[in-house]
Amino acid sequence: MPRTARKKSETGIYHIILRGINRQTIFEEDDDCIRFLETLKKYKENDEYQIYAYCLMGNHIHLLLREEKEELGLIMRRIGASYVYWYNCKYDRVGHLFQDRYKSEAIEDDRYLLTVLRYIHRNPVKAGMVKHIKDYQWSSYSEYIHKSSIIDRDFVLNLFNHEEETAINSFQEYHEINDEGACLDIDESRRISDNEAREIIKKICGIDKCTDIQNLDNEKRNRYLKSLRKTGISTRQLARLTGINRNIILKL
Repeated sequence: MPRTARKKSETGIYHIILRGINRQTIFEEDDDCIRFLETLKKYKENDEYQIYAYCLMGNHIHLLLREEKEELGLIMRRIGASYVYWYNCKYDRVGHLFQDRYKSEAIEDDRYLLTVLRYIHRNPVKAGMVKHIKDYQWSSYSEYIHKSSIIDRDFVLNLFNHEEETAINSFQEYHEINDEGACLDIDESRRISDNEAREIIKKICGIDKCTDIQNLDNEKRNRYLKSLRKTGISTRQLARLTGINRNIILKL
């Protein structure tokens, strides 16, 4: 079946989701997140696109950007190819890292742009990774509140107010509203079965049975639990299969 043509944005602004192949984790360590952001910044300077938001999750990425000099497809190919080359060298692997086709939606008005912006920044809260948006390290939220490193914040802040301090306060208040709207999302309708989850746990932790994770020292156990949270295994499922208290997992 032929692919459906992407809808062209009249504003040049798109919400993009880039996902790991077969739900694979694409950020194993903080250094991986740092590398991806460096890649994003490098090609931003080359291709002259603008970035309004980003959020790096365990196995997928949200971007909100405006194409300028180059068209979106070329931008995404360059970013993806550069990061995958580095990632494969680091982890001594070959082959694809991302699903072959990123998802995108056109952003045609300011109101929906702000809805998507809030949705992207609230993703870690929605996933139960943090209690508050400001506590998540790998999103652009803090760049709006403090100093901008990658994003083009003035365009968005001016939608709230032309006075910076007032705009930032309004920006923060807007993000406290828990209303996602009908934003582009990844399809999580397929749940990982217990059998699949058991194999993932044993493979990642290098153990013979899932409950063996209880015998590891707390530092190693917590590191594995953080990685497992990024695979798509639910918190409840992880607690049930490993015997680790659900509250311990949630606190991670």
